Amino acid sequence: MKTEDERYIARTYKRQPIALVRGDGAKVWDFEGKEYIDCFAGLAVLNVGHSHPKVVRAITVQAEKIMHTSNVYYILPQIELAKLLHDISGGYRSFFCNSGAEANEAAIKLVRKYTKKSEIICAKNSFHGRTITTLSATGQEKYKKDFGPMSREFKHVEYGNIRELESAITDDTAAVMLEPIQGEGGVVVPPEGYLEDVRRLCDETRTLFVLDEVQTGFCRTGAMFAWQLFGVEPDIFTVAKALGGGFPIGAMLAKPGIMDTFRAGDHASTFGGAHLACTAAKAALEVMLEEDLAKRAGELGGYLKERLETLKEKHSIIKEIRGHGLMVGMEMDIPCSDIVDLARKRGLLINCTHDTVVRFLPPLVIEKYQLDRALEILDEVLDEAGIDCI
Repeated sequence: MKTEDERYIARTYKRQPIALVRGDGAKVWDFEGKEYIDCFAGLAVLNVGHSHPKVVRAITVQAEKIMHTSNVYYILPQIELAKLLHDISGGYRSFFCNSGAEANEAAIKLVRKYTKKSEIICAKNSFHGRTITTLSATGQEKYKKDFGPMSREFKHVEYGNIRELESAITDDTAAVMLEPIQGEGGVVVPPEGYLEDVRRLCDETRTLFVLDEVQTGFCRTGAMFAWQLFGVEPDIFTVAKALGGGFPIGAMLAKPGIMDTFRAGDHASTFGGAHLACTAAKAALEVMLEEDLAKRAGELGGYLKERLETLKEKHSIIKEIRGHGLMVGMEMDIPCSDIVDLARKRGLLINCTHDTVVRFLPPLVIEKYQLDRALEILDEVLDEAGIDCI
């Protein structure tokens, strides 16, 4: 399997030695039939779980009708999805694309056309995508190595430092673009009141406030969108990952007066907002609302953090537990890639980000008993890791 993968596919991923072939809720099975508890969810994609019946039915029915036309024509499922997003967001208008990076590209184009300014301020330690422009916005040099030159119109300031941000804003600043919680940066939660201060500062300087909700969106943090959790309202925000329930789709949402700046031909996407993707997304959103997954994420996330704090008292290699809802990071004082490997061998899928942070992003439909079993496995793994590092 590894040999054929390397022979035929670009070597852009460091793969773990399993191939998953089936999923149900928060469980997955590999091609040999081994069962795992999935606490990674395809990198925060499968908030409604693997192969949710309502999403599967919606895709199947739509595929039998029509899968793709073009945005040259009206697409009814796109209009239905946009209305649902408008209603749950409180009035934002949508542009549809295929990924988080594309959503952020659309946001960057919109703020520059709307403001007629070029500079965008982002945060150090941030992640906004892997295109050249979104890499330029990203505040981690490891992703940029060998791909320069980057766009010079992006500045980076310390996340959480409102004074540094205030000093960085100039007459040419079009927008401040942040993640409400830094995901790839290690599940970094903003200081209390920081995002509110950013909103106030943007208002005072007539600078647009953009939030990248690609990883935090759709109930992950205990609210439909993390900006609702923190009590701020962005001018523009971007989503992807969990929107399609496993089907690729992204969106850039903006207040109507800002989105009206875009005219026909300003931006486009061949596959953006196509029939299948929008049908899947509408079904996934309905599941989130019907099953109240925001509330569920908040409750189970609180339980998960409490249990991890108990493990922290037992295992000295754990430095900190942080996050909101079911987006939780466990920072270690050792690299955590071995912990991920040991957990996988015992039937638990977790993720290591930022070298030393074990990241938990389980499907929001995960059962409490499955979380308990995951934590039992983690305890066993930490016992072994602790011995190895003495």
